[in-house]
Amino acid sequence: MPFQPAHFHSRVHLLLLFSTTLVSTSFVVAEIIAGTLDPLALTFVRFLLATMVLLPIISVKYGLAIKMSAVAGYAAISGCLVVFFWAMFFSLRYTTPLNTSVLFTLVPAISAVYASFINRERITRSLLLALIVGLAGAVWVIFEGDLQRLRALSWNRGDLIFFAGCLAMALYTPLVKLLHRDEPLELMTFWVLVTGCLWLLPGTVRILLRTSLAEVPTTTWLWIIYLALFSTVISFYCTQYATRIIGPTRTISYSYLYPLLVMVLNYILGRGWPPLQVIPGILLTLAAMLLLLPAASQKG
Repeated sequence: MPFQPAHFHSRVHLLLLFSTTLVSTSFVVAEIIAGTLDPLALTFVRFLLATMVLLPIISVKYGLAIKMSAVAGYAAISGCLVVFFWAMFFSLRYTTPLNTSVLFTLVPAISAVYASFINRERITRSLLLALIVGLAGAVWVIFEGDLQRLRALSWNRGDLIFFAGCLAMALYTPLVKLLHRDEPLELMTFWVLVTGCLWLLPGTVRILLRTSLAEVPTTTWLWIIYLALFSTVISFYCTQYATRIIGPTRTISYSYLYPLLVMVLNYILGRGWPPLQVIPGILLTLAAMLLLLPAASQKG
């Protein structure tokens, strides 16, 4: 990679902060619309709109021809995303955006465990420390610093559902690395979205046949468009660009900002601040990010 001046890297970090903020809004938006349409249908429409946005770009740059041997790989990757986004919409009927954003910080740790088996990647001491600190922060927020609840493992239903989604999402990066065949990442993303739509289509058809679309609020469709365009397509391009410049580890470390950003968004929306006892957990997730950044910098 050619030498890049420091101010160029600063701009990349600002771009990544912008992308992270976009993704963090999806936790709040998903809660707003979670009860207005079945989670499966919500996920399908989001995937379909993102696919339609990318369709003209992919068709012009690469064409739409695809080998059937590649479809199975793309379908495996999209299966992880389908489970995750369904779990997000469904879980937010029972839990809060803050809880889901904190649980999402567990994804890098779970992904690192998967990668150690699937990709034979070594977990370094610095990475392990960052992941443990991030895990401690997530547990703290989920149980609101209450040791009695931790001992009783009193997770609410939504937390358990979203945690299952995180287990699926953590497979995404290892599978991409395993199955990526040097095709452009935007091309892979397009076909992952297409196969995701195919996964969701049968269930969505059954749901829509018994759903009165006229009763779905207009704001729900507008929010889905927002999620498809900003939290999916634009954030993808920002993330992939940043990954090429500053590397995947520093890029993924920004996911530890989600709890703080969701907390700020909730305050802006007039929902107030979270209970004081969860603040140490949020600070721990930020500490995990600060531990990851210098470790990644030393690696390259």
